[in-house]
Amino acid sequence: MRENNNSLITEFILVGFTDQQNLQTLLFLVFFAIYLITMVGNLGLVVLIYMERRLHTPMYIFLGNLALMDSCCSCAITPKMLQNFFSVDRKMSLNECMVQFYFFSLAETADCFFLATMAYDRYVAICNPLQYHSMMSKKICLHMITGTYIAGNLHSIIHVGLLFRLTFCKSNVIKHFYCDVFPLYRLSCVDPYINELVMLILSSSIQTFSITVVLISYFYILFTLFTMKSNEGRGKALSTCASHFLSVSIFYGSLLYMYAHPHSVNEGDNDIPVAVFYTLVIPLLNPFIYSLRNKEVINVMKRSMKKR
Repeated sequence: MRENNNSLITEFILVGFTDQQNLQTLLFLVFFAIYLITMVGNLGLVVLIYMERRLHTPMYIFLGNLALMDSCCSCAITPKMLQNFFSVDRKMSLNECMVQFYFFSLAETADCFFLATMAYDRYVAICNPLQYHSMMSKKICLHMITGTYIAGNLHSIIHVGLLFRLTFCKSNVIKHFYCDVFPLYRLSCVDPYINELVMLILSSSIQTFSITVVLISYFYILFTLFTMKSNEGRGKALSTCASHFLSVSIFYGSLLYMYAHPHSVNEGDNDIPVAVFYTLVIPLLNPFIYSLRNKEVINVMKRSMKKR
């Protein structure tokens, strides 16, 4: 469906995966299963951390907020994508697009900062254990969490506000499974140069800052670990850090590829596999990476199941 060149578009059609008729049912079942597991895993982790007082420590509080943001990302994107598999018109209004991108951007920005705060928390715990309670007090943790949500909201509001300066009078077909900014830029009748520049500057700045915090934290962590005399303590810490660093590398790598390199806006359908990875797969993996490999969380889960 297209609008003529003299009228402004107020509705879009999300194509995404729905042009593959022979795979629609299979893709629907796969993504529905991913969505259910993601929501159960992340929200279950949030509830577990909230209910269990033993988990009311900075590491698990940050982890709970990360899980909450992963749930927010999945809720913003997946239900509409699943609906479009069997929808006739697959329409989405301009306002719905803005709302969807706002919550998606909020979740992804908050994830960047929460991953950085988790790395800093591990740095303090391993490198400065005697000062941990003063350096990671409840007040400081609250400030970190509040700052993260403020930064996520501001980042989202800026990009959504800039989207309203664009007008759309070309095709209303978005070749993507959600309303991302780059497919919208490709449909704009107004030069999106300012939007692209702001996106590049802000996304690069946020990711550079958070990645720098992670790398510096892990540099000191590794230096401390290799000077440890206890092989058991070193192995345990390395295992925990390796899981977190792997998740961080995948998350930041995919985001940098999508939003921080200059040719993103012109890549068309080529960015869909990467988008699937960081919007659907990473939120699915995070509860398993951070929880199932954590003995304390597993023990709390076992005790909770026994009580029931």
